[in-house]
Amino acid sequence: MRQVIHISLALLLLSLISGEVRAQEFSIGPKIGISQGNISVTGSTFSKGNEKLGYHAGIFARLGGNRIFIQPEILYSNTGGEFEHLQSNNQVTYTASFDRIDVPLMAGFKFANFFRIQAGPSLTFILDNELSTQDPLLTIASEPNTTTLGYQAGIGLDIANMILDFKYEGALANHVDSIAGLPTDQRQNQLILSLGIRLF
Repeated sequence: MRQVIHISLALLLLSLISGEVRAQEFSIGPKIGISQGNISVTGSTFSKGNEKLGYHAGIFARLGGNRIFIQPEILYSNTGGEFEHLQSNNQVTYTASFDRIDVPLMAGFKFANFFRIQAGPSLTFILDNELSTQDPLLTIASEPNTTTLGYQAGIGLDIANMILDFKYEGALANHVDSIAGLPTDQRQNQLILSLGIRLF
């Protein structure tokens, strides 16, 4: 229910912004980049571990005026991170990896025709996930959610036909409800650096 409310509010916000934007500019092109992700977990026996380097690739579009713009994207992403679980005085490190389709809907403002600030919701569809540990005898059971909602915010630069984006992504909903039968709130956060090429 909370995810439905979050999605509805995000779509309403974008509708209000798009009503203020006159399509004086339209561009589209490919986008690639890297990310540094980590996993935050809740639960008295869980703690955050090391970060994981990820990547993404897809397409973006840009429409708007001289100051206000909207930038939807469709990206295939691989990301994840590590977290730790204390089991009978033994610290077990888990490595999580997610294959996802991310759909960020960014809205922002341009300054001096090359600098941008932007923020917006990001809808994530989890295609596949892997949870592993160094102990081959340890049985791991997890319950991933197939759809989650997050947000992105950051800055960008427009240089000729290139766009550079540096964004932070946070989660508004958890990726996994339980690990090894224990309830936990596992959320994906990441720093994102990407390069896009405007074809026209």
